[in-house]
Amino acid sequence: MRTPFSRTGDRPGCPRGDTQASPRFWLPVPTRWLVLGVFVLSSALNYLDRLLVPALAPRLKEEFHLSNADYGLVLAAFSVVYAACAPSAGWFIDRIGLNRGISLAVGFWSLAAMSISLAGGLAALMLCYAALGLAQAGGIPASGKAIALYLEPRERALGSAVSQVGLSLGAMVAPPLGVWLALHYGWRWAFVVAGAAGLLWIPLWNAVARAAPAPGAPAVGRTAALLRDPRLWGIVAANVLAMTVYTLWSNWTMVFLVQAHSLSLAQSAWLAWMPPVAANLGGLAGGWLSMRWIRGGSAPAPARLRACLVAALLLLVTAAVPWLPGATLATVGICLSYFWVVAFSVNLYALPLDMYGAARAAFATAMLTSAYGAMQAVFSPLTGALIDRWGFHPVCAIVAALPLAAWLVLRRTQGAE
Repeated sequence: MRTPFSRTGDRPGCPRGDTQASPRFWLPVPTRWLVLGVFVLSSALNYLDRLLVPALAPRLKEEFHLSNADYGLVLAAFSVVYAACAPSAGWFIDRIGLNRGISLAVGFWSLAAMSISLAGGLAALMLCYAALGLAQAGGIPASGKAIALYLEPRERALGSAVSQVGLSLGAMVAPPLGVWLALHYGWRWAFVVAGAAGLLWIPLWNAVARAAPAPGAPAVGRTAALLRDPRLWGIVAANVLAMTVYTLWSNWTMVFLVQAHSLSLAQSAWLAWMPPVAANLGGLAGGWLSMRWIRGGSAPAPARLRACLVAALLLLVTAAVPWLPGATLATVGICLSYFWVVAFSVNLYALPLDMYGAARAAFATAMLTSAYGAMQAVFSPLTGALIDRWGFHPVCAIVAALPLAAWLVLRRTQGAE
């Protein structure tokens, strides 16, 4: 069956969805990857701003007298708004274009991050973090659109991996930077510094985008057709299941190290940067694996599903993390879990780009972003309550099996052998 992926417009030298080649728009390989690298800095800032709250969670819990369940509510406040706004943000970016869309998003979320420094209690913290969720709803959809615009189809999982490097870089920097600023200047300055960095990125990106514009995207079609496509809903369901592992370690690693291994905030920070490094490597490994199979003759969807299966099987190691003796070995276990969930994720997020191309890339990616936010909104308070009562053992055991369930959903809905 003819799909949007198979259109002539998805070959190098031709804007997506256009049947006439326009070589002047197609950038040489090093240039387009360099431009994408500058864009990926926005992903780093996205996760730096977002994960300062988890990085400083032990300090915030102490200052505002929060339980783990209360902290779960803070995460849920971000996630509910993030999930609700992501589809509209993706549609908006498809309509107004990548450059204006990402500039507005980064500007808004930088100011929202700075507002967290003004919080004086649980309610204010939830409100400011919810504002950050509203602003950041456009970040990952914009990344999906950039990947679809700048890269060839076979490169898209690797492009998602490069974008994930940005996310993981922000996650890696958040604990040591946030804790260092908190110890020397107070935790509020961490949010001021991170927000200011985002405002400085906007003119840098716009200068680079003017110097090396992306290939043109076709006019945006109706989104109703996407919403009737069972393949998209299969990817959404798989994202909900698999990314429970991701949200566990991105939001609860510092709490785990402090609570389960009795580390101080500073000690935890110097271990918590390691899992995001592993996530970077996992994303690159997952993107390389599917690209290798595609170059070997496999169609994109089967190659991505095969990579997801490998990752899902190896993610069973997540169940062992709370049983590992000592904080160092536990951190190694978290690194392995983070590695494979990101290898899974970059292939999952490439699937809608394959199906719908650049024209609707932001909206299609936003559907996954929304699903992730909705899952996290439910998952976070439940996780906090489970941890308060039984610790991390049941949480890790449950999420270890969910990526395999996600692969089964993908196999059933994508029609890939």
